[in-house]
Amino acid sequence: MPVISSVATAVPAFSATQDQIRAAFRPLFALEGRRLDAAMTFFERTEIATRHSVFSLDEISQSRTLTETMRIYAKHARDLGERVARACLRRARLQPHDVDVLVTVSCTGVMIPSLDAYLMDALQTRRDVLRVPFTELGCVGGAASLARAYDLVRANPHRRALVIAVELPSLSLQRRDVTVDNLVASALFGDGAAAVLVAGDATPEARASEATGALARVRILDTICHTRAASTDALGFDLHEDGFHAVLSKHVPAFVREDLRPLVAQLATRAGVDVASLAAFVLHPGGPKILGAAEEALGLPRALTQPSWDVLREYGNQSSASVLFVLERWMTMARPSPGTRGVMAAFGPGLTTELLLLEWT
Repeated sequence: MPVISSVATAVPAFSATQDQIRAAFRPLFALEGRRLDAAMTFFERTEIATRHSVFSLDEISQSRTLTETMRIYAKHARDLGERVARACLRRARLQPHDVDVLVTVSCTGVMIPSLDAYLMDALQTRRDVLRVPFTELGCVGGAASLARAYDLVRANPHRRALVIAVELPSLSLQRRDVTVDNLVASALFGDGAAAVLVAGDATPEARASEATGALARVRILDTICHTRAASTDALGFDLHEDGFHAVLSKHVPAFVREDLRPLVAQLATRAGVDVASLAAFVLHPGGPKILGAAEEALGLPRALTQPSWDVLREYGNQSSASVLFVLERWMTMARPSPGTRGVMAAFGPGLTTELLLLEWT
């Protein structure tokens, strides 16, 4: 089975505490009195302490055209993508010319050519690298792109796939939009990037007997993707002349609570794994309600989901990159003992759940 041999993360230069962000955002929205006070409580309920952005707090509130926003997105996506890709390759002790497949994922901006084409030039990869750009997957994109990388290197065991997720949700702040969806998004999302190196099982790093250095090694045993019927209005963006407007349904936690356990059971059973033996849970930190719903669905104690809560507290929801930040915590800090099996789970527009069955080596 393919191996996750390296993971790295990166954030933009600007950071602020949730209290600082709430104070800066308070005058932005056209609300008064109790309505404004109620809107500000969204910031208090997130369990987020810090978030990062490509903008300072003074810059983030400025109005921009869609053209200006996409220009800013392109610049910072290239910069963050290159930085996190180089860090991931250094951890894997590989060079850009060792990459055979370049998978990029982002939903917070649009570039044509896509981000992977620019990164090929910046990293100076081989010119025959297979390009696989993913867009419009939202928060499920990190797990989904990792699962598709698994598919590609499993079919071609001598290949290595570099997965790069870059998300800049701070570009989507809509000061004139006082819907609950936009207010919650303003309180929840942060910018960040992550990269993961997936090696086919015929590569030297996949055939090594044990992990080396600061990273544990994780095998991907199987994956499953499930899209709930008639749920396209649950999560996503509406694109208007002034940019992206968040769509966040209050029903998502209930959907997660209903769908997750049978999907985990299906994935584990298909691989001949006892569900009760799963002991590592790499869950997308979509927000307190979504994490709580996942814990309830699987009957998990906080000890088995703490890395997800830590990432939520320190970075907020970084869309597709978030679950890869959580993976980094499990590979560098939690480090389950060899033979431990677990699940990566993320949820996004569709409503889609993507699961990966993992084994630490």
